[in-house]
Order: sequence, then C-alpha cells, then structure tokens
Amino acid sequence: MGIALTMQEYLEDNHVPYDVARHSKTGSSAMTAEASHVPGNALAKGVVLKWDGSYLLAVVPASRQVDLAKVGEIVGERVELATEEEASALFPDCDTGAVPIFGAPYRVASVVDDGLERRGDIYFEGGDHRTLVYVSGNGFERLMYGMPHGRISG
Repeated sequence: MGIALTMQEYLEDNHVPYDVARHSKTGSSAMTAEASHVPGNALAKGVVLKWDGSYLLAVVPASRQVDLAKVGEIVGERVELATEEEASALFPDCDTGAVPIFGAPYRVASVVDDGLERRGDIYFEGGDHRTLVYVSGNGFERLMYGMPHGRISG
C-alpha cells in the first residue's frame, strides 16, 4: 500500500520534505523501530483515545505508553483508549492498526508528547505495517504546529 493518500497530501500541502522506506511487516511500533533500526524514541506513534463523546489522537514516542491521566489533565476531562475498530473507522485509507500521527487531515483533535519535540529525526508508520516515513524535526514541528503539547507518556 505505501503511504496513505491523506497523509501524503498533508505532508505535501505543508511543504514538508519526507522520505519513505519499506520494512518487513510488523505488528507493533516497537517492532517497527527494531526492524527499521530506528531508536524507539525517534519513532512517533498515534494512539486513539475516546474523549468528550468524540476522539483524540495522542502522539507519543514508540518506546513509551500514553499516560491517560496526564492526557486528561491537558484536555480537562477523562479519556480512555478507543477500540481498534473505532480507530480504524477514523482513518479509512490506513490499514487496521496502522494509526497515523496526524489528526488534522482526518479531522481528529490531537495532543503531542513533549518527548518528540526538538528531535533531529522523526519516523512514523505511513498507513500500513510495511512503510516508514521520515521527516526532519523541523518538519515534524511544522506539521504539529498549534497542537497542544505536554508530558503525556510514561
């Protein structure tokens, strides 16, 4: 499949250069980092949360887990994990379980972990379980501009 069209258009619309690499199929972001020889704290992953009758995309390093209490403090309400089926419905051009890190082009609110800020390199799944996308740290910051940030992982 490669990079999802919505993600590709978002990168291009924001004039963020990117590279795409293929890797063997993996079942988790930690396995993707290992298969691709990328540090887990440089691989961003999206985690879909239920929030206020809708959904919220938490973007954290693959080496970390979302801290629901910390996200709740930022958004001012309790949040909980969404099911894989709920997440898949939000991102129709992505494979099941391949949650993107960009909520904006899918009209999903987002919050970004501070652990991803000021990194020189950021990698993320491209919409399937075989495609890795690279952007510079500056490009990532441009793509996440205006999104709430905080320490949301542990």
